Amino acid sequence: MDEERCVPPKAYHNGDFLDHPTARPIRILSEYLEPQKRFEEQRIKDTILFFGSARTLSREQALAELDAAKGGQGDIERANIQLEMSRYYEETRELAARLTEWSKGLKGRGRRFVVCSGGGPGIMEAANRGASEAKGENVGLCISLPFETSNNPYITRKLAFEFHYFFMRKYWFLYLAKAMVIMPGGFGTLDELMEALTLIQTHKMVKRMPIVLYGSDYWNNVINFETMVKYGLIDAADVDLFHPSDGVEEAFEYITTELSKHAIDRPGAEL
Repeated sequence: MDEERCVPPKAYHNGDFLDHPTARPIRILSEYLEPQKRFEEQRIKDTILFFGSARTLSREQALAELDAAKGGQGDIERANIQLEMSRYYEETRELAARLTEWSKGLKGRGRRFVVCSGGGPGIMEAANRGASEAKGENVGLCISLPFETSNNPYITRKLAFEFHYFFMRKYWFLYLAKAMVIMPGGFGTLDELMEALTLIQTHKMVKRMPIVLYGSDYWNNVINFETMVKYGLIDAADVDLFHPSDGVEEAFEYITTELSKHAIDRPGAEL
């Protein structure tokens, strides 16, 4: 009787191998090549990034939380703060919709200045939602986290990504971006803002990158850039690397003016 022939899997089909630390370079390369292929297929030339807290509620959700708190199911003070902060969800939603409508009106081949977020809830959801409501393609660069549900329902299905490595996700954030909007957020938002400012300050990122720091009441309490200037830790000119804003109209005008002057004729990714 012939013994049953053993057919080992090819290395690139071997799940045990691909999940092993030895194959980490392959996994990293996959998070570079697979998004690149999809962006090319979907003709995504460049993006407008939205960063901000995953914890920010929509106005509807915040009102529901406040009603529940008043009924004895929650902290009323906390619910009032959530309602106050919900303005940033709604203003992100409006700004993303307006930028999407503007970008759809541009001439030429390929999708320009597509709204992109981290793909999760809160401000990220608001950005994708606004773009979706304007009937525009939008990108969600999600990250696998043990305590956060990713992939909000408003991301364009073919442009929803799931990353394991933060640094590969950050690469795709900044490589395609031609503008950034930084809404109030926590550690993650600070990390993303400071990395972008560091790359610009050190000229590792040479493209012009308009950055809107949205919400002066919040950011002036969280970061005192003037103190950094006072102690000589940054130059006075470094404060001009971002543009403070407190309204959708003003932020929209600043971003579209900057992009029209410096990026319309430069389609495609660059650093």
